[in-house]
Amino acid sequence: MEQTLFTVAFTLYTVSTLLALAYLYAKDERLTDWMWRLLGIAIFAHVVSSGLRVHLFWENPANRYYSPVNTFFGVFSWIALANSVVFFIVMGVARLHILGAFVLPWTVITAGAAMLAAPDAGTLRPDLQSFWMNVHPKILMTAYVGFVNAFGVGMALLIQEKQMKSRKPTAITYRLPAIEDLDRLHERLILFSWPVLTIGIILGSVWARKAWGRMWGWDLKETWSALTWIIYGTCLYLHRFQGVRGRRNVYLSMAGFATILITVFIVNYFSKQHAYVYTPAPPLP
Repeated sequence: MEQTLFTVAFTLYTVSTLLALAYLYAKDERLTDWMWRLLGIAIFAHVVSSGLRVHLFWENPANRYYSPVNTFFGVFSWIALANSVVFFIVMGVARLHILGAFVLPWTVITAGAAMLAAPDAGTLRPDLQSFWMNVHPKILMTAYVGFVNAFGVGMALLIQEKQMKSRKPTAITYRLPAIEDLDRLHERLILFSWPVLTIGIILGSVWARKAWGRMWGWDLKETWSALTWIIYGTCLYLHRFQGVRGRRNVYLSMAGFATILITVFIVNYFSKQHAYVYTPAPPLP
């Protein structure tokens, strides 16, 4: 049932994304109405699926009361859900439906990655069976989701800037928000996400001290997280204190987003300390 609901959510995410892309080129409000409805249903199905996954995860006594974000399926599923919820809220409050074409594809990508990953929840390593398992990973992933939305807004800004400089701007110029508004939203999303990332890294250091006896060990995951923190912190500094706005700031934030992609999709495969699944050795014959 859990996997069926997740498949339903993934399908609806995909349809919502296609509607968002269609709305980018065809000004038909019915497209956004259906995008809104289907995205809401997808989120609901995803939440129920996640609840069932928690129930199955807790059937293993070693996992009880911990969050099931210890596998690639769990990580990608959480990012897809959080990204959809954040955009759903932004779309509802700011009425920026047009940005769905730049944000929702990442929901499909991460949900699709979860579909390809093994759904088996596994067992947490003994040293990571901690309260911090419920806090540290989710805080980091929430920050990543904010940066995903910032990336989408940045893409829209680059397109709008190019259109404004063109001698023959297309209709999309009049559909996208003004460059100043996109720049402001881009900064606000980073301004929200960077402190969240900071908190996540600090709490991870506290957990590492308790679990491994040291606060920082330059594990691959730690190194790339620090690089992400530095790049986005630089974005904020340059934007707020040096007046670096628009295209130049977006390019730097995209470099930060690239480090997130590397961290989530590549580094997780090689990081030893951050391999959360524990498989006990089989008994001797």
